Amino acid sequence: MGFTFNSITSKSMGIPSRMTVENRIPSLRNSTAEIAGKHGVVDFGSKFSEREIDIECLIPYCKTQTELLALKDKLAGWLNPDSGVCELILDTEPDRVYYARLRDGVSFDRITRKSASFELPFFCPDPYAYALEDEVFTLTADGTITRTLGNVESHPVYEVRGILANTNRTLTFSVDGVEVTAKGPLADGEVLYIDTDNMTAWIESAAGVVRNALGNITELNFPYLSVGENVITLASDNGTFTSLTINAKSRWL
Repeated sequence: MGFTFNSITSKSMGIPSRMTVENRIPSLRNSTAEIAGKHGVVDFGSKFSEREIDIECLIPYCKTQTELLALKDKLAGWLNPDSGVCELILDTEPDRVYYARLRDGVSFDRITRKSASFELPFFCPDPYAYALEDEVFTLTADGTITRTLGNVESHPVYEVRGILANTNRTLTFSVDGVEVTAKGPLADGEVLYIDTDNMTAWIESAAGVVRNALGNITELNFPYLSVGENVITLASDNGTFTSLTINAKSRWL
C-alpha cells in the first residue's frame, strides 16, 4: 500500500510501505469510579481518544551513501512535525482523509549499507476520518435527506439564506426534531453559517465581511446528522426563508 501525507505521495518519495496493524477503532478513555466495599467499578461510559496509524516503510537500495543521505534528508523535511497536523490519505481508503502528524521520532534500521527500513508513527488528535468528496444538501422546503457516507453521526455546517428585516423576525429549521431559531437582521445576499463541531455561528456578506452571529441564535442548539435519513423542516416568522444548505462533514471511525 501507499499513502499521501501533506499532499505528497509515498510513491513520489520512492518508498514502498505497508501497514501490518490496523487500529480500526481508536483507543478509549474510560470514565469509571470506585465505590468502597463493592467489587469492580461504576461505569460512566467512554470517549474516543486519539487515533494511531503506524506505517512500515523501506528505503530501497541506493547507489551511493550520498544518495541515501539525501533521501533521508528529504524524508525528514516532508515529515517535519513543525508543519502541524496535515492531511493523511491511505491508498486502501482513497475516499477519506485523516488529519495527522508524527507522534514520535523516526529511526532508520540499516538493511544493507545503502538501504534501510523505518516506521512512521502517525498521531491523529481527531480520531475520525472525513469524506474527501462530501455530501451537500440544499432544501427550500421541508424534506428528508439521506446520508450515505460515513458510519457515525456527523457534525455539519449549516448555511441559512433568507431575509430578516429586524430582530423581531425569525427563521427556524429543525433536524430530527432539534430546532435552531435565528433572529434578524439578515439581509439579502448574506449567509448565516452554523458550525456544529465548533459550536459557533457567523454571518458573511456578499462582499466577504464577517460578523459574529451567536447572538442571533435564540437557543444554542447544534443538531448533528445521523447516518441514513434525517427529517428537515423549515419555517419563518415574518421573514423569508430562501434555502438551507447542509454540508454533511461525513466521517468514519
